[in-house]
Amino acid sequence: MAETLEYLLVHDAPPAAVITLDRPQTLNALSTGLMTELTSELERQAARPEVRAIVLKGAGRAFSAGHDLKEMQDRSLDEERDIFAVCNRLMATIQAVPVPVIAAPHGIATAAGCQLVATCDLAIASDDCRFATSGVKYGLFCSTPGVAVARNVSRKHAMEMLLTGDPIDAARAAEIGLVNHVVDDGQARDKAIELAERIAANGPLGLIATKQIAAGGADWPADQRWDRMAAAMAPVFGSEDAREGARAFAEKRPPIWQGR
Repeated sequence: MAETLEYLLVHDAPPAAVITLDRPQTLNALSTGLMTELTSELERQAARPEVRAIVLKGAGRAFSAGHDLKEMQDRSLDEERDIFAVCNRLMATIQAVPVPVIAAPHGIATAAGCQLVATCDLAIASDDCRFATSGVKYGLFCSTPGVAVARNVSRKHAMEMLLTGDPIDAARAAEIGLVNHVVDDGQARDKAIELAERIAANGPLGLIATKQIAAGGADWPADQRWDRMAAAMAPVFGSEDAREGARAFAEKRPPIWQGR
């Protein structure tokens, strides 16, 4: 049964929690209210021990058309900066929560909606989905979406998306690394849950450390990388789960994880 919040629907599908952006009348535009609520819900779900992954999808015809431009009209520069600060906190939370966040986009994922997909740890896209960083078409530019996209795809592919503003289809998004897989229309949510189940079969402490290192390791100063890597590894390699993993392998049975 889904829990209804003001801007979201939340559904338990153990080991995943499915969060649906629920502003279909605006193509799930990222208003400050939605972004604030989503940030809090990501933190709440990630703190639940039974939740091993979070799936993020959109209601209606689209994943997300990006920022709510109506909300941004007639705003001062300082007010616009406040909106972007809320967005930045959301994106940072996706990276900071210990469980993987899997986007399941369909329809369109444009501007900040494309940024949301790029920021998630994994993405399973419906074959009808189109992605774009379209700010330049409106006399603007996709600033923070550009950063997220450029961290996922090569520089030249990112530059083509950012400078033309033209949409790309799901197959192209997979080809350049913006999404992991493309599935038939209507199947993205179920495939994302299947992926969550595969992830959840692995050791929880190792998964947390893997996300921590993969999300931030590239930005660590070169002279600190080994020390930070060792700090992340130590509690995992010395854990009961590590011993259980070795025993299960030797005994040819599935491991029973304790999360400690």
